[in-house]
Amino acid sequence: MTRQRRVILETLRSMPTHPSAEEVYEVVRRELPRISLGTVYRNLETLSELGKIQKLELGGTLKRFDWNTCKHYHIRCINCDRVDDAPVNVMADVEISLDDTTGYRITGHRLEFLGLCPDCLEKAIGRRTLSSHHVAEPPDSAERPDDAPVSKASNF
Repeated sequence: MTRQRRVILETLRSMPTHPSAEEVYEVVRRELPRISLGTVYRNLETLSELGKIQKLELGGTLKRFDWNTCKHYHIRCINCDRVDDAPVNVMADVEISLDDTTGYRITGHRLEFLGLCPDCLEKAIGRRTLSSHHVAEPPDSAERPDDAPVSKASNF
């Protein structure tokens, strides 16, 4: 493991977010001022290929990176592209079920949750608009009809 690769990996592990290569580069440059963005990209790709990190290719515009290599799901903000871990159990049985019923050899699956992060939601509520996404605030229980379904997070 080269010094550059070690610093990049340590930087990624110290970040509480799922950063883009550019975000990793900005932090790594403080310790390695002569490193290039291309070097950071190449090392992140190599670390991903070696199984040391995960490359997240979600629906957003940027590739993001995650030091946690265990299978888990993510939540992406549709406004700012922030990505966080989704606290739900991985649905391992779905791959076996599809493998058995479709004729495909299932090698994995991705599940991405979409929504507004707490910061964007707070800003949107403050403006009383939610841009073009038209996401309504959940009604108070007094405003919800008795037969309306109540949405609750569940673990699979």
